[in-house]
Amino acid sequence: MVAIRKWVWGLLALTAACSGARQAVKHAGTGGSGPAPSAEAASEDSRSTTRRYVDEDLGFEIIRPTADWQLDETNERTPEGLAIPVILRHNVSGAQVVLQVAPAVASPTQFAERLTEGLRQHPGFTTTDPAPIPLSDTAVGFDFQVGDGVHGKVAVREGIPGRVLMMLATWPAQAAADVPQSVDALIQGVRPLAGPATAWKVPQR
Repeated sequence: MVAIRKWVWGLLALTAACSGARQAVKHAGTGGSGPAPSAEAASEDSRSTTRRYVDEDLGFEIIRPTADWQLDETNERTPEGLAIPVILRHNVSGAQVVLQVAPAVASPTQFAERLTEGLRQHPGFTTTDPAPIPLSDTAVGFDFQVGDGVHGKVAVREGIPGRVLMMLATWPAQAAADVPQSVDALIQGVRPLAGPATAWKVPQR
């Protein structure tokens, strides 16, 4: 699946113009104020915080639904300069989600249509038609399959002004039936920052 992931990265790059150079400033820790929570609530809040990743420079956050999802920073860029800041891997199933941040040179629908057209031109790839998905008012997604071995989906939504967030998910065809639900939950946890972060990124080990 690594080869498929890298190939689709290249396809994603072809759909957008180059972005500017990135100078990320990252922080670790927690913040916030208010009444002290109960021990049970504090424990759950601690688990949620450690599963939250915030990138202020690219303007997005990721909240992993469970600790089974491992987050790895890549700080990679395509040859065209598009950011691929993180890859998330599901330790149980082998599913993975790649996030790409592109300049908003097209709408989420236009990005999804271009990706669908590109995938359909290659042997072994089949896709559904792009359709609205309940991530936001403008979010669009589609499912795809590579032969009999790999299932996947793409979700495209607006990021902060001037950016678009694109998520590419893949998982083995023989994975358990609840794996697509876990993938959906993770994709739902990828969001543009609405304002100043209240919890900073916690480095993953």
